[in-house]
Amino acid sequence: MPIEPPPTPWALTRPPDDHPHDAWAHGADLEPGTILNAYRAGIFPMRVDDELVWWSPPRRAVIHVEGFRPTRSLRRAARPYEIRVDAAFAEVLEGCADPARPHGWIDRSFKEAYTELHQLGWVHSIEAWDDEGLAGGLYGIGSGGLFAAESKFHHRSGASKAAVLALVLHLAACGGPRILDVQWSTPHLRSLGAVEVARAEYHRLLDGALPLADAFAAS
Repeated sequence: MPIEPPPTPWALTRPPDDHPHDAWAHGADLEPGTILNAYRAGIFPMRVDDELVWWSPPRRAVIHVEGFRPTRSLRRAARPYEIRVDAAFAEVLEGCADPARPHGWIDRSFKEAYTELHQLGWVHSIEAWDDEGLAGGLYGIGSGGLFAAESKFHHRSGASKAAVLALVLHLAACGGPRILDVQWSTPHLRSLGAVEVARAEYHRLLDGALPLADAFAAS
């Protein structure tokens, strides 16, 4: 079971449903208790120009796992890969943090913070493997029925899609109104089944998901 860290001293509260901006708060820290409290409040961290910013998009991208129906192309892309969980977390994190990738934001402080949360049992990597080794994957943070996917990468075509599909199917198999949070919508995420919901609806979904059992407690 995940280990609950000491509580945060920061008042990172849930933003009002009608808050007009994506950014909600600035500062605080990346201690485990701070990060967990933030996700449970519906916000997440990302650094901008060396400043730690906490985000809550008015339109949140999620993948509804209940009743999810993968497309034929998604199933085809995932077919060559074997899925593992938490077998190569450090490698997945490094792949996602590759500074050669455009718009990279995962710096050393984030790597250290999410590695600590992984060691406490809150952060997980979903990995796609083939005969050549680790082909791609994703990592994210789970709390109850919430799984917030932070970043993904691939060395070979279709590998990150395979990881996303495996994650969705695993969450769906756990039962209950679970959320796969993917933050902001992109054409690629929409091709994987992501939809946008208003912040008020996201908060409603979050309140229903958080009391559920951890999807990876036995992984």
